[in-house]
Amino acid sequence: CYRENILKTAKALVEDTKLLVSGAASSQDKLAQAAQSSANTITQLAEVVKLGAASLGSDDPETQVVLINAIKDVAKALSDLIGATKGAASKPADDPSMYQLKGAAKVMVTNVTSLLKTVKAVEDEATRGTRALEATIEYIKQELTVFQSSEVPEKTSSPEESIRMTKGITMATAKAVAAGNSCRQEDVIATANLSRKAVADMLTACKQASYHPDVSEDVRDRALRFGTECTLGYLELLEHVLLV
Repeated sequence: CYRENILKTAKALVEDTKLLVSGAASSQDKLAQAAQSSANTITQLAEVVKLGAASLGSDDPETQVVLINAIKDVAKALSDLIGATKGAASKPADDPSMYQLKGAAKVMVTNVTSLLKTVKAVEDEATRGTRALEATIEYIKQELTVFQSSEVPEKTSSPEESIRMTKGITMATAKAVAAGNSCRQEDVIATANLSRKAVADMLTACKQASYHPDVSEDVRDRALRFGTECTLGYLELLEHVLLV
């Protein structure tokens, strides 16, 4: 029942995505209508996903987290897409903002597809862990793309904060190795959830610290490079766990 509702609402959101992209080249009214429609649809989708997560029961909180994370990714992608649409409104077809819009739309569709795959996997206990890991790998890749962009963070943090956040990577690495050894679905799901948060926190702290006023350009470049290398190394670890 929940799966059918999620599928139906997700399809409506994909249609809203198409309207948003085409709306950038049309009138402000059409663009506003498309944005409002997508906002209503994402609210409905979040509700049915939450009901689906609740139906799993409290004895499987990690899988509930996987579902909630999936809808959060879709909501974030929609927010980015609306922002890109506003930036591309009334611009010529070869304007850089149009390429950003197409990229945002692609991420949006990827995340909706990921959500649907996750919903399907939840019904099959044998594939839950694999799917959770695949979704986390995709999420980390998207976060790395944001990290590598030229966008300056809104706030800065101290180098100490960045160092503190690397401890989460150490813990998640140990969990990933243990999951690879045990091959138990629940261990793999827990690893996926922990990895997602640990890497995202590390990337955020690293970028904020690298733009601290006391940090030189050379140190910033090195910090950003090591943040990227750390993430790529961790992704390789998760790919190995997935293979196992």
